[in-house]
Amino acid sequence: MNNKGVLKNLTLSILFIATLFLEGCGLFGGSGGDGGNLVGVPGREGWYMATPYGMRSVPAGTFHMGQADEDVAASMINFNRQVTIGGFYMDETEITNNEYRQFIQRMMEDSASTLGRDFIMTELYPDTTVWMKDFTNHMGDPMQEYYYMHPAFDDYPVVGVDWEAAKVFAEWRTDYLNSYRESLGEFPMPAFRLPSEAEWEYAARGGRDMAKYPWGNPYIRNAKGCMLANFKPGRGNYYDDGNAYTAQVMSYFPNDFGLFDMSGNVSEWCEDAFNPASVPLVWDLNPTFFDESEPRKVIRGGSWKDIAYYLETGTRAYEHKDSTRAYIGFRCAMTYLGRSSGAEF
Repeated sequence: MNNKGVLKNLTLSILFIATLFLEGCGLFGGSGGDGGNLVGVPGREGWYMATPYGMRSVPAGTFHMGQADEDVAASMINFNRQVTIGGFYMDETEITNNEYRQFIQRMMEDSASTLGRDFIMTELYPDTTVWMKDFTNHMGDPMQEYYYMHPAFDDYPVVGVDWEAAKVFAEWRTDYLNSYRESLGEFPMPAFRLPSEAEWEYAARGGRDMAKYPWGNPYIRNAKGCMLANFKPGRGNYYDDGNAYTAQVMSYFPNDFGLFDMSGNVSEWCEDAFNPASVPLVWDLNPTFFDESEPRKVIRGGSWKDIAYYLETGTRAYEHKDSTRAYIGFRCAMTYLGRSSGAEF
């Protein structure tokens, strides 16, 4: 061994002996109440995963993801497959106009100087022109003028928001909550995010494996003849469910997980990139298909302008991530941390 190696070993030995000496003096916790035992870092006990405001808990489970009825479109892109989903939380309703307005106001107050007002208004602000440009020869002027801004529509789902803006909203919502928790000296909560396609489908079924709709099978009316979702029941018929356009959130019965409008009202962005062959490619535990080069992103659930086929829990659809539509909104999910006691669900 050369002189440098001997010197290095000697230095390490001196540091080790000094450390033992300092521990004996209590500087490293040797006499700090742990009796010299390995007890972990103090002050980290007591984590409790509280249900975030406006969310519902979705327990972990296994289900058959895929078609729950005949593949009417003969798409051949969603064969049945058994997968397992970990516990998570999901917004009980779609994000509303008023909730999204809070986000825009905060961005204007806190981030306009860094992001620029133009970026916020062009990239994050809802595209109100969708009510005119999505439909040919349609009198969408009143919806364009009033839908997002007027208090009459505060509790209606926000539309005209693309996939990228929905993800920025989730990031802001995470920072907004955890900044408050930090001020109280509490541990941060997991990030809000868009649900994966598998999480969305699992949550939509509400614990009913192979259910055609969130409320079960096989009809879109209940025993009293009332529509169970906001959609297009027939050609030229939009109002049989009580709403010509979107409906106020919570207008229809929730599913067994307590989630509203998992079918109908507005379609919802998911995290996954769309690939017609993704079903056999993803893993069977918390499957998600990521592809940053793929501009198409999954949307689920059908909307106020869609026929019943798109309301089915197993129907897949997509839209380009930079597209804004009068019939696409979103809701957030959050991963559950820790082992469940069962009380959360």
